[in-house]
Amino acid sequence: MDGTAIIIILAIAGVASVLLFAIKGILDQLPDVFESFRRARDAWKRLKEEPDEVAKPNDTEEPPPPVTVPADDDEPPAAA
Repeated sequence: MDGTAIIIILAIAGVASVLLFAIKGILDQLPDVFESFRRARDAWKRLKEEPDEVAKPNDTEEPPPPVTVPADDDEPPAAA
């Protein structure tokens, strides 16, 4: 074998190893992609099935009581 054949073999091996590394990286990310897709799909289904409950406020919850500030009739209001 001359030097050119060895260089070509090494180049092919290098390209193959880079491709395998890239494929492994993509395959490692797939579970996260599927999980994100599942959460988005579930949120979309909830939005489509329950549009009235999302837009309507909770009727059982009471509004907070109004804040009252005691008034001092003897003192004039403080200037800012």
